[in-house]
Amino acid sequence: MPRNSIHGESPVEQSYDTGGDRIVKGKDVRDTCLVYSSDKGRMCPGCGRPAAECVCHRGRDSSFGDGIVRIRRETKGRGGKIVTVITGIPLDADGVQSLSGDLKRRCGSGGTLKDGAIEIQGDHRDLLKQELERRGFRVKMAGG
Repeated sequence: MPRNSIHGESPVEQSYDTGGDRIVKGKDVRDTCLVYSSDKGRMCPGCGRPAAECVCHRGRDSSFGDGIVRIRRETKGRGGKIVTVITGIPLDADGVQSLSGDLKRRCGSGGTLKDGAIEIQGDHRDLLKQELERRGFRVKMAGG
């Protein structure tokens, strides 16, 4: 493989310094964006923080979407196990966390809170729809 006469590296491995800004394989490192970190999970492309700590969208009314809570059943990537996912909840982070605990107790099942969506183990769509409507939310069943 031919060597770069200036740096002694192959063209594929070529990297060099330009006034303090490192260039790797023809790309400016400042233009690259970390999307996922195994330590922190999903990263916000706007502020570069973990998605749970994002400061880009705070204070925006559009963060609640259309105000409709959607309930769907998922099995993909879970070893065939069923999970009920609730998205679009028009509450702040503390409210969603409190609601998550209440719904898990109501279903008698475990679950988690990921990126503002509540995931509850098992197929509890009908029970969750009734409970959320009783609490005054507009609810739609999503998916098949």
